[in-house]
Amino acid sequence: MSVKTECAVPARLRPSPNHNERRAPTVDMLILHYTAMESAEKAISWLCDPRSEVSCHYLVDELGMVTQMVPESRRAWHAGVSSWKGEDDLNSRSIGIEISNLGDQEEGTRGYPDAQIEAVIALARDICERNSISPERVLGHSDVAPSRKQDPGRHFPWARLAEAGVGHYIEPVELEASSFFQEGDEGQPIEALQSLLGLYGYDVLVSGVFDEKTKYAVVAFQRHFRPAKVDGIADAQTIATLHSLLKKLKSF
Repeated sequence: MSVKTECAVPARLRPSPNHNERRAPTVDMLILHYTAMESAEKAISWLCDPRSEVSCHYLVDELGMVTQMVPESRRAWHAGVSSWKGEDDLNSRSIGIEISNLGDQEEGTRGYPDAQIEAVIALARDICERNSISPERVLGHSDVAPSRKQDPGRHFPWARLAEAGVGHYIEPVELEASSFFQEGDEGQPIEALQSLLGLYGYDVLVSGVFDEKTKYAVVAFQRHFRPAKVDGIADAQTIATLHSLLKKLKSF
């Protein structure tokens, strides 16, 4: 049965003990995850188990039911070791939504049902409006922890969320070219690529060497913004899409 929670979306309460005091003055990020578990109920049980030492603020199941586990005023333990725009401890400045989806293998991630996505959109829109979260700070777990995480996966419909006013997204730039950069490459073009990734927010070192960390960032970017081909190779379309996203930002 749905009960009144702090969000405007109907939800039920399943309190988790896994939270503590926020260390940041404001909440300015929304981070989306998939559960990678067989069912929403199993995920909720795990997120409410003190032995797990993980939690999130909300979970959305396949039918669109929203469960709140941690008050928004508290620091849920959902992002782990993560970074965005040079900021760490993202748990202190973010709200986390888990989306029930098996998602174990990147290519095998199950699709997201319409009812579930509509509920995610309604919940995310409400959270962003109440907390004044800017579109470019609605992110996937893989964006803020590229070397560790894939969620919410390449099949998550970021474009659909953006059409509904949630998140920062453009369609991949239509461009075909033979030039590309990959792990092991060096030089000024790599430095420029790393600078663009860093400007958008990804955790990379501007070294001029296409290292493993840069590859993880490219993979995360492609998973979010160019999901048709996620290979960690910075081809012309990947770079052009990244540049177009940056041009849309008011601060760029």
